[in-house]
Amino acid sequence: MNTDILIAAALPLAGWTIHGLVLARRLAAARRDPLTGLHTRTGWTRRAQRLLKRHSDAVVVLIDLDAFKKLNDTHGHDAGDAALVATARRLAQWCAPGGVAGRLGGDEFVAVALPRDADPRTLPAALREQVSHKGQLLPVSASVGVCITSDLSKRTLSAAMEEADQAMYRVKGRARR
Repeated sequence: MNTDILIAAALPLAGWTIHGLVLARRLAAARRDPLTGLHTRTGWTRRAQRLLKRHSDAVVVLIDLDAFKKLNDTHGHDAGDAALVATARRLAQWCAPGGVAGRLGGDEFVAVALPRDADPRTLPAALREQVSHKGQLLPVSASVGVCITSDLSKRTLSAAMEEADQAMYRVKGRARR
C-alpha cells in the first residue's frame, strides 16, 4: 500500500518537473536571438544592469550596421544573415570575457564591456572586416557609439544607452559626409 501512495505521488511530481524544465528551456531560448545566438534585448538588459552595478567604469556600445538594406538588396537575405552572424561573433569576442553582447533587432547591436577586457577604439575596425559568403567577400561597416559610464553624472543603463545612441548618430552623420 505504501508503494501505491509513493507511485501516486511520484507521477505528478515527475510531470511537474518535466514541465518546469521545458518552460525553463523555452524561457532561455526566448532570451537568445535565434540567428546570432546573442542575447535579445530582455536577456541583455538584465545582464547589463548587473554589470553596471558592479563596475562604474563599464563601456557601453551601440552599433548600427551601415548600408545593411543595400547589402540585403544586392546580395540577398542570406548574405545579410551572414553579415549579422559575423557582426555578432566579432562583438561577442570583443567584449569577452567579462562583458555581454546583444542584438536589439534588425541590424542593431549592443554590448557592455569592462575596460580591462575591451578597448572601444578597436571595435570599429573589427566590425569593418569583410564577410566571406558563398565565395564572395562582402563589405560590412558599422557606426559605433561609445559611452564610458564613469563619465556619466547618472550611471544608469538608460543614461548610458542614450549617450551611446547620440554618439552613434554623430558617427553616422560624419560617415554620410
